[in-house]
Amino acid sequence: MRFFLPFLGLLSAALAAQKPLPSDTVTIPGTSLQFVMCQLPAADFLMGSAATEPGRSDREGQHQVQLSSFWIASCETTWDAYYCFSNLQKDSDESTAPEHFQADAVARPSPPYFDFTYGRGRDGGFPAATMTQQAALRFCQWLSDKTGDFYRLPTEAEWEYACRAGTTTPYSWGDDPEAAVDYAWFYDNSKGSYQVVGTKKPNAWGLYDMHGNVAEWTLDAYADDYFSRLDTAAFNPVVFPTRKHSRTVKGGSFEDFAEDLRAAARKKSDPRWQARDPQMPKSKWWNPDSPFVGFRVVREDISVSKAQRDAFFEKAIKD
Repeated sequence: MRFFLPFLGLLSAALAAQKPLPSDTVTIPGTSLQFVMCQLPAADFLMGSAATEPGRSDREGQHQVQLSSFWIASCETTWDAYYCFSNLQKDSDESTAPEHFQADAVARPSPPYFDFTYGRGRDGGFPAATMTQQAALRFCQWLSDKTGDFYRLPTEAEWEYACRAGTTTPYSWGDDPEAAVDYAWFYDNSKGSYQVVGTKKPNAWGLYDMHGNVAEWTLDAYADDYFSRLDTAAFNPVVFPTRKHSRTVKGGSFEDFAEDLRAAARKKSDPRWQARDPQMPKSKWWNPDSPFVGFRVVREDISVSKAQRDAFFEKAIKD
C-alpha cells in the first residue's frame, strides 16, 4: 500500500540502474551531523530468489512488486546520530519543521544499564545497534519532527529493491559469494564486530553496507506467508504489526556467512534478543543480545503533515 498518495508511474529497475540517482545531504538540526539520502525511482522489480539460488529458503518466493519512489539513506544510522535522539543533552529545540519542536517533550530510550555494544565502538561512524524495532521507529519519528519531513523504516520490499539496485542476482555485485569481501563486513573479515559505515564498496545506487555490517530492521511484521500475500498485495506491500514480535530483518550482519547476506534473505526477530534484559516486562527500547541489528532510514518524497505522520507511527509502533 502507498501511505498517502497514489502511484504515479513505473519504470523497470534495470532502466533505473542506468541513471545517476539524485542525492540530498541532510544536517540534523542543532548539530553538525550529516547523512546522505538517495532518491530511488518508482519501479517494478522481481523480489525474492529463484529456485536455483544457493542458500534459498522456501519462504523467499519470487514475485513482481511495484513501488513508488522514495529516498533511502546511503549508510546505516550511526551511533553519533542515534545519541542525538537518545540523549536529551545532545538534543535542542532547534528544528527546520514548520511546527514548534520541543526537545523536552520527546520520549527517549532509558539509559542502557551496561555497554550493549560490548566494546565494539560508538563514536566516529559506527552503526547504531541493539535497539528494538520500536526504538528505531521512535528515532524516525523524532527525526521527522526535527526536520518536518517524513522519515520511517523501509518496508521489506523497499529494502530489497534498494539492495538489488537493478540486479536480479543473489548479491548486488553478482553471483559470486567470494566477492563479498569487497562489499561487506561479515563472518570472514569482520573479526566479530561491526565496522565504520561506508568503508566497503557501495552497490550500483551508491548505497553502502546493504550486505553485512549490521542487519537492518524493516517496517514489516514477519509473515511466514509473506510471498504468497504478494500475489494480491504487490503494490507498495507492507505487513503492519499487531504485536511486539516478530519483525523482518534484512541484509545479514558481521556475524553471518556470505549466503546469509543475499538480497532475498530474510530473518525473523527473536524475543531471545532481550535475554539479558532484567526488566519485567522487557524494555521497549533495547535488545541487549542483538548487537548485530541496526537500521537505516527512508524518507517519503511527498509532503506529509505532522498529523498524518503521528497517525502512521501510532499504527506502526507496537511496544
